[in-house]
Amino acid sequence: MSCGCSQLKDGKAIVDHVKSKGKEKNKPRIAHQIACECGEMFTMETVITNCPSCGMTYGVTPCSSGDINKVKAAGVLYA
Repeated sequence: MSCGCSQLKDGKAIVDHVKSKGKEKNKPRIAHQIACECGEMFTMETVITNCPSCGMTYGVTPCSSGDINKVKAAGVLYA
């Protein structure tokens, strides 16, 4: 069963889609440990999360949030 958002591959498209649905504060199915591009490790506590060190925005759709491979970078402080 697909949630209709599995075709989103780009981090910006994922963040834009999640925000358009008002789900940016949702918790992911798994609180993934993210290895940021800056070298910082942090826990993804919402489906859109910024790295606490450099501000890189990471996003994943709620329906794909159980798979760390679906978490994508969108850009530093991407809004």
